[in-house]
Amino acid sequence: MMHRLLGDVILPAFENEFLNQNHDGAVMELGGGVRHAFTTDSYVVKPRFFSGGDIGCLAVYGTVNDLAMCGARPLYLSAGLILEEGLPMEELEAVLASMRAAADRVGVSIVTGDTKVVDRGHGDGVFVNTAGIGVIEHRQTISPKAVREGDVILLSGDIGRHGIAILAEREGLEFESSIVSDCAPLHGVVQALLDSGVELHCLRDLTRGGLASSLKEIAVDSGCEVTVRESDLPVTDDVRGACELLGLDPMHVANEGTMIAVVPEADAEKALAAMRGVPESADSVLIGTVGGTGSRKVLLESTLGTTRIVDMLAGEQLPRIC
Repeated sequence: MMHRLLGDVILPAFENEFLNQNHDGAVMELGGGVRHAFTTDSYVVKPRFFSGGDIGCLAVYGTVNDLAMCGARPLYLSAGLILEEGLPMEELEAVLASMRAAADRVGVSIVTGDTKVVDRGHGDGVFVNTAGIGVIEHRQTISPKAVREGDVILLSGDIGRHGIAILAEREGLEFESSIVSDCAPLHGVVQALLDSGVELHCLRDLTRGGLASSLKEIAVDSGCEVTVRESDLPVTDDVRGACELLGLDPMHVANEGTMIAVVPEADAEKALAAMRGVPESADSVLIGTVGGTGSRKVLLESTLGTTRIVDMLAGEQLPRIC
């Protein structure tokens, strides 16, 4: 539903060369031959505070991660706050403190912003909009369109954890162990890949729509067929059990601190070594390959030896998770 809304209504209204990059942000040259990345996002997560994070750190990390997926080093953020009348001041202060701590952790500054207050009943406590700008300090072109036959797909960690953590707290679900969101910054992972000298073709963080949507976007934009192996997909036992109980597919459940990197097969081991040297991606694995052009399909090789087509969901599986 969201992809159709974007593709059929919103993007055609503003079509230009930067939007047509179909990236996590716009990559542009602002002068002097230096490229920059620019991105924006809004955060409406419910509940605002959850196991492993809150709307404040989520807003900072989410925007930093979008810049990182463009291959940029994050520099500056803006923060727009929409507050509902009656929001307890201590909650606002907690959100702001979390944003500041997250920004300090990743080395960015929040340099401008805006605050609006809406009438009671016309908001949901606090919504946060952040925009970010970063500098691209290398000559690589990282884009879905750079993906080609023979590439491999690397995954930085287990899938589905953020969405299930949010759902469990929202619905008061209790499992044998507490499921903690993977909310975390990914700029260090990308920098490690760049420092290693790996040729990066595409990067994607697995937010709305999860791994399945990210793979499908890459397949469509590159024109290539993508194949992943179910046996290689890391899913924790508690997330797998929750998904089975709720009838969800972990491939469609969002993460907020997990990414995929598409690299040439010759660079796979070097890339994995670089990723595994960073705490946020210590459990990185190779999950699939890129095939020939034409079909633009995502295929999943199941543990039973069968193959099925993976697609985006027709509707929103888990609303208000970011």
